[in-house]
Amino acid sequence: MPVKLEDRPLEQVREETVDKLIVNYSRAIISAEAFERRLDEAMAMDSNQQLVELVADLPLEADPGYDDSKERSFTPNYAAANTKSEHGETDDKLISILGSNVREGQWLVPKKIVVVDVLGSAKIDFTDAVFQHQHVEIHVSNVLGSLEVFVPENVNVTSRMFNIIGSAENHAPSMGSRQAPQITITGWTLLGSVEVSVKRTMKEKLVAFANSMRETFGMEKQ
Repeated sequence: MPVKLEDRPLEQVREETVDKLIVNYSRAIISAEAFERRLDEAMAMDSNQQLVELVADLPLEADPGYDDSKERSFTPNYAAANTKSEHGETDDKLISILGSNVREGQWLVPKKIVVVDVLGSAKIDFTDAVFQHQHVEIHVSNVLGSLEVFVPENVNVTSRMFNIIGSAENHAPSMGSRQAPQITITGWTLLGSVEVSVKRTMKEKLVAFANSMRETFGMEKQ
């Protein structure tokens, strides 16, 4: 006997509603405007019944092919870990003294990243990075510098910084599962700043995924 709708977890029903919206949008059943409007409504609703009614008129349901595409898109990239880098080191270093240093794109994430920032700026972008370890540490030594860390929404981040007339702000939602990468930021900052944030909101990522699905089926935006 199925569980009553009102007894089901709200976030589970919301996920199913969003999946149904994406599937029907990808097959051009609804327009881009209708999809984004309903997506906003789905993310704001706090009632299982309202969520089900929001997509009651849509004919298509998510299938195993859709589930596979979604898993590939929303699961962090993993690769087999190398014990040493091409330079014979196990750690990565970002040194920025009166300058700037950036890690972004599809790069291999080591187990530990050491950041030294003196009167400079540094950016570490994990959005498209390939993780080799589930637990990653970023150790920061920051003097009058700024460090920006961008993470996907399915990566968990913990900040354990010691600030001396400085700031360390963690805006990442940390909604990843137990198998998701865990980034721990340690170290200290003197008259500097460390900021962690998600580069793309969940809505932006869902819309991008929906558009990629639509392109897969050769549909143009209406």
